[in-house]
Amino acid sequence: NNNNTNNPTLPAMSLYPSLEDLQLDGYAQAQQAAAADAVSILSGQSVANPAAGLYSGLGLEDLAEYGGLDISSDALVRHMGEEVAQQTRAGHGQRLAVITDDHNLGLKRAEIKQGLRELTLCKDQNGKLGVFVKAIDKGIFVAFVWKGSPAAMVGLRFGDQILTIDGVPVAGFTTEECMEVLKKSDPRKVVLTVRDRPYERTITLVKDQYNKVGFVFSGGEITALVRDSSAAKNGMLIRHQIVEVNGQNVVAMKDSDIQSMIQQSPPSVTITTMPTYVYEHVLKGIGKSTLKKHMDHSVPEV
Repeated sequence: NNNNTNNPTLPAMSLYPSLEDLQLDGYAQAQQAAAADAVSILSGQSVANPAAGLYSGLGLEDLAEYGGLDISSDALVRHMGEEVAQQTRAGHGQRLAVITDDHNLGLKRAEIKQGLRELTLCKDQNGKLGVFVKAIDKGIFVAFVWKGSPAAMVGLRFGDQILTIDGVPVAGFTTEECMEVLKKSDPRKVVLTVRDRPYERTITLVKDQYNKVGFVFSGGEITALVRDSSAAKNGMLIRHQIVEVNGQNVVAMKDSDIQSMIQQSPPSVTITTMPTYVYEHVLKGIGKSTLKKHMDHSVPEV
């Protein structure tokens, strides 16, 4: 029987950038709830309207009914004072303690947004857009963005999927067909419909006391995880390629440079990865020297 109509409604679940953020906020929420419970229990007041209280839906209704615990909003005011009660009510369903705050630039720059965006470009003086694409599984994906190019300036990124060019759907196009469409497009205006990096995933990690996050990589590919590290706890996977650090493209960068970026990052660092077999297919046919010299590695604007 899946009928849950008699169960209390649970508060909306929060999303956290890392396991460490979830655990820290859980501790803070538990401490706040315990403090409020203690005040109410010591008061010995009867229940006025528990359903309207701060703790409604948290499984405390039986305690209120049989234990004489008043968890109503009025009880909070009486026993905690209006100011504290307001702060406590405001904290319900919200984060109380975090490591990765909402203003973390790396998290914002790395965000893979759902939905589509439209980009308008014009070609440079040489008639170039500065982008090379690759056909994968009937889709068209950005394989290379030339630094300083029109494509780079409008925010086109490695791994983005192009859905239309000037209103024409490109699903099923070959790499060559798509590049030909881009080549013949109007130099004054090219409109692309783009989906953010569908083959990529972002993972926010928290450094330990040694400034480590707990994974080993070689040639940009993640090859091992450290047991009980932030990388292991947050679901990092081996045989995946690092493509961004805090939202900045690191494709074809030296391992030492990637390592330096991670070490210089704030306590929370967001890593974007792509399965290695997809990564290798996307870059197949693009020379390593071209990637190293000309790939766009600029820091995205937020």
